[in-house]
Amino acid sequence: MKKILAFILIGSALVSCRKEEVGVTEGPNLTDIYGTFSVVTALAPSQPTVDFAAGETVYFTAETSKLTDWKLTITGQTSGAEKIIEGVGTTLSQSDATWDGSTTNFPMFQAEVCDVSLTFDGETDTLTTTVTVGAAKVNQGFVLADFETGYLSGWTNFIQSGGNMDFNIKTDATSPQEESYINMQGTVNWDWLIGLLDFNATAYNETTLPLSDNASNLYFNALVYGEAGLSNSLVLFRFDEDENEDGTFDGASEDQFQKEIPIDWVGWRLISIRYDELDGGGTGDGAFDPDKLNKVSVLHLANPSSGFAKSGLDYMIFTENGPLQP
Repeated sequence: MKKILAFILIGSALVSCRKEEVGVTEGPNLTDIYGTFSVVTALAPSQPTVDFAAGETVYFTAETSKLTDWKLTITGQTSGAEKIIEGVGTTLSQSDATWDGSTTNFPMFQAEVCDVSLTFDGETDTLTTTVTVGAAKVNQGFVLADFETGYLSGWTNFIQSGGNMDFNIKTDATSPQEESYINMQGTVNWDWLIGLLDFNATAYNETTLPLSDNASNLYFNALVYGEAGLSNSLVLFRFDEDENEDGTFDGASEDQFQKEIPIDWVGWRLISIRYDELDGGGTGDGAFDPDKLNKVSVLHLANPSSGFAKSGLDYMIFTENGPLQP
C-alpha cells in the first residue's frame, strides 16, 4: 500500500513540474528589452484630418523592435500649441496614443496643421508625421470671459492711478486661447490693490449667472499669466452671491467667497477651483450657492513696497463634472 501511495505522489509531482515547464513565460521577452532597436512600423495618424469640435479623436500607431519609454509630441504649426503623450512599450495604438484635441502647453490649438514627432528614451531615432486639425476642441461650460469681442457692456472696473498702468485687452500671438486676453499691470506704492474687474450677471442679461446649484460638481477655471522676473503679483477671485435674488449683492447679509492665488510661475497656467472649496463666506447662510452668483470679480494685488507688478488673464469658464481640460 505504501509503494502505491509513493507512486501516486511521485506521479503528481511530475505532472505539476510538467505544467510549470509548458506554460508561457511571464513578463516581456528579453529581446524586447535588450535587443537592438529598430523601427518596425513608421509613425502614422489614424486619419489625416480631425474635427475635434464634432467630438472626433485621432490616434497614432507605430511599432519598434525593442521596449522603450516613448514620447509623442504634437505641435501646432500656427499656434505653437503643444500636446505631449508618453508611454512604455513596443507599439503605439488607440489605447495609449489617442489625442482628443486637448493641450499640454499653452496656447490652445487652432484649426491648423500639426507636426507630430515620436522620440524614444536612450535612442537617437525620431519618427515624424503630420495631422490637420479641421476644427479645434470646444470646451463645454459657461464662458464668463475670453476677451475676443472686447469689453462687454455690464462689465465694470476700477483702476488705480499709479505708474505704468495697463488694464487693456491685448490681441497678439501670446494669447493662450484664440487671439485676445487682458493685461493687468502697474506700480501702486500706497495700496495693495492695483486694479479690479467686475463681471456682473447683468452683462449676460441675467440676474444671477446661469450655473448649476451643485457646488461640489462645479469648477471655476481661468488662464493666468506670470511675468518672467516678477513674482510679486497676487490675483484674488471673488464671488458674490445674491441669496435673496433681488438683483444686487448685500455685503451685510449675503455670502462672498474668494480664492487668492500667488503668481509664482512664468507664462500661462490653468487655475481650476471647485466651488465648494472657495474660502470665506460672509454674513449670509454660509452655504455654497453658485446658482445665486451675481458677480465675479478679479483683483490684481501686490505688496505696495514691491514695485511694478504684472499679470494676465484669459478664458474664465465654469465647467461641470471636473476641471477644464483645455
